[in-house]
Amino acid sequence: MSIQPIILSGGSGTRLWPLSRELYPKQLLPLITENSMLQETVARLNGLADIAEPVVVCNEEHRFMVAEQLRALDKPAKNILLEPTGRNTAPALTLAALKTEPESILLVMPADHVFQDINSFQQAVITAAGLALENYIVTFGIQPVKAETGYGYIRKGELINNSSDAYSIDKFVEKPDIETATKYLNSGEYLWNSGIFVTKSSTWLAAIQRFQPEIYESCKKACDEGQQDQDFFRVATDIFSQCPSDSIDYAVMEKITGDQGEFKSAMVPLDAGWSDVGAWSSLWEVGEKNEQGNVIKGEVFLENTEDSLLFTEDHLLVGIGLKNTVVVRTADATLIADKEHVQNVKNAVEWIKQQKRTEHMNHRKVYRPWGSYESIDMGERYQVKRITVNKGASLSLQMHHHRAEHWIVVKGTAKVTRDDETFLVSENESTYIPIGVKHRLENNGAIPLEMIEVQSGSYLGEDDIVRFEDIYGR
Repeated sequence: MSIQPIILSGGSGTRLWPLSRELYPKQLLPLITENSMLQETVARLNGLADIAEPVVVCNEEHRFMVAEQLRALDKPAKNILLEPTGRNTAPALTLAALKTEPESILLVMPADHVFQDINSFQQAVITAAGLALENYIVTFGIQPVKAETGYGYIRKGELINNSSDAYSIDKFVEKPDIETATKYLNSGEYLWNSGIFVTKSSTWLAAIQRFQPEIYESCKKACDEGQQDQDFFRVATDIFSQCPSDSIDYAVMEKITGDQGEFKSAMVPLDAGWSDVGAWSSLWEVGEKNEQGNVIKGEVFLENTEDSLLFTEDHLLVGIGLKNTVVVRTADATLIADKEHVQNVKNAVEWIKQQKRTEHMNHRKVYRPWGSYESIDMGERYQVKRITVNKGASLSLQMHHHRAEHWIVVKGTAKVTRDDETFLVSENESTYIPIGVKHRLENNGAIPLEMIEVQSGSYLGEDDIVRFEDIYGR
């Protein structure tokens, strides 16, 4: 029995702003350990027998970061499926199922969950995989530890085959109010909905075709007319963009609960220290705490502070007399919130969008397939960037209509193409790229190339780029 991991990595994680951004979402961030949450999701499978290379479904904008993070683990993906636009989990799973063998046992996992007890998780996967062989669509029900209003719930039905490890599903229920959540907790009949599934590929495709034929047809046509691009598979953009948006629960699972008909559903209870890290309070709950109950990351000084989370990227953060407080400091934004109100961070993100600001999209440091750049100063008609080019990497051959660029190398050696000439620029040397001149920057050296770029001109936006050649297919 071979298990095929399907990792859904399409979310944006706005409730973990300002750390999580649309172009650098929470699943790509190292929130719990030194690894990103995506990397932790992949590593969680280590030790399970007959595990195939993962299939990852992700936003097209995240493709190079996903590929690089998998490469860093020496866990290349079997395929990275690119969604040109997010259409929720049911279409994402359908794309993945269409790209796998019909009898494959699919283990469908969001890329941004946490499990503290890996052994219990793996044992539950083995139980669920056995049911999937019998054509069940299986989900995991998380044993609740409190009356939680932020999760959906599953009411368990009867034991399956006199087994103590799996139940039929009586019903799914929406996120409750606190009074209802307390009743669920006290009853012992309800478990949190994990959003993790195990099913045969053929079983899922038959179910989605039966209950949501428009989703099935859109995904199949988008795959049929898609194309492979290096490590990535690009579905047909126009077709997939018209696909209905729906979750796995709404599209299929809620339609096969209760009395079992043509399709069968099951739930495996799981008590493994699970969290979907959906808000800063969730991160505090699963984080490593000091004696005062504080979760700290970065350079932090605290005095008379307890039960708080303080995170800083590159500045000293001082907290005095705080309780139940969240403080998150990035290079371009700071969040200060009572821990009980962090769900409302999404309102701040909406305000940022309405004001046509950019802090919801990206960090000051922006990652590219060739390395990264960071804006360190900006004024009228000029911008200064710190650029890092990975060894062996190359920017596109490009041209700008509205800006000129000065490049100063501070570490390594740059190979520069400027119109018809090619030359090297070493440490403490510089060169100039006039407006309208074709140019390319390469790092053929053995160490990362670091340089300062000074832009000047009437328009400095990132969309003032005309690409002539690009090894990354942009």
